[in-house]
Amino acid sequence: MSESAVRQGNAGELLLSGVLDYRSGPDLRKQGQSLIKASKDATLVLDCSAVTKSSSVGLALLLAFMRDGLAAGKAVSVRGLPEDMREIAQVSGLTEILTHP
Repeated sequence: MSESAVRQGNAGELLLSGVLDYRSGPDLRKQGQSLIKASKDATLVLDCSAVTKSSSVGLALLLAFMRDGLAAGKAVSVRGLPEDMREIAQVSGLTEILTHP
């Protein structure tokens, strides 16, 4: 099982990786919120290409990070949404919010 993480990538990037579920969600939420607040970038990209598995918790994290970004006056987008997250987003009616260019 891969370790879950959210970390700073290149300027304006937050890299999510590993399994996003009820076990990893709370810690990832705190880490991501701190990284977003600390970022000096006006635009942030949440890169999910290294996520190996996700439940609906992963989508909840992305939405929370997007809200954090908006609250901090930053534009936030999502990149590299894995198929399982894409399917949950589609069923939940969140595809357009999470997959805009």
